[in-house]
Amino acid sequence: MRLGGRLVLLTAVTILLGGPAVATAPLASATGAGQGFVRCADLSPGTPEVVYLYPFGNPSHPMMLMHQGYGSVTEYMPVSAGQYTLAMRPPGASASSPPTVSTSFMVSAGSNYTVASIGSESSRRLKVLTDEMATAAGSKVLVRVIQASVKQPQVTVSVGSDVLARELGFGLATAYREVQPGTPTVTFSASGGRAVMGVKLGAGSVHTIVVLDGVSGLKIDNLTDAAGSVDMPNGGAATGFGGTAPGAGGPGLAPWLVTLAGGVLLALAGGFGLRRSRRTAPAASPAGAAAAEHAGQAVAPPASR
Repeated sequence: MRLGGRLVLLTAVTILLGGPAVATAPLASATGAGQGFVRCADLSPGTPEVVYLYPFGNPSHPMMLMHQGYGSVTEYMPVSAGQYTLAMRPPGASASSPPTVSTSFMVSAGSNYTVASIGSESSRRLKVLTDEMATAAGSKVLVRVIQASVKQPQVTVSVGSDVLARELGFGLATAYREVQPGTPTVTFSASGGRAVMGVKLGAGSVHTIVVLDGVSGLKIDNLTDAAGSVDMPNGGAATGFGGTAPGAGGPGLAPWLVTLAGGVLLALAGGFGLRRSRRTAPAASPAGAAAAEHAGQAVAPPASR
């Protein structure tokens, strides 16, 4: 293969295997006992901001997440155990610009985390919560509460006849409490409003009940932290990731990109090989061409009358 062909192949390898999507693969390549799970919740009213997650001290290749509005929650993302930084920036802002808000936290193997943005648009803050898995619930249901209402400073929350929190302050979260499975009514009450919603709580499941501000008062959001039938965490009201993000528990994009790179390399190599064979193939002599034409006429069947 000539120098030009080698340069093209090298460029293809560099583009396919060194781009931003593969650079984020370490965040998604965690498997087995060495991984944890992280999701992000937008509990701040106002314009949704872009979320960047990257290993602590290495912001050059972040995983970018897009929120779809107030109350949205991403699916859980598998990441290798270690320390991470989560930063939020306005849409369209450079990834290297100062974040609106940021926090660093440690991901332990086998643990799940929710990083929630809480507060008004001008005073957002990030709260890191450790989530429970379905195995911790047993045959009961585990429920906790996050008080994210900006308009109501204190809220009392009940699930059926169980009072989970009395006058829970803004920005606070309760510990998980055991409740009976079923379809109880969740009630939020405050000095300036009240909200009621029926929820389905399956045996062995884990839930986070969020207090939000609705158009005409308080709003209830029920997030599924883990389902009773599986140990893999679910994403609740999932809004998805950007184009470089893997699905929860999935292998990420690296295997697909490697396969694509191999296909492109084979195609390029075949193309250069074909061009080379065409250049080096000897031209047929006039005598040989005439002999071939004569042989073709000799075997041709006579025309029918």
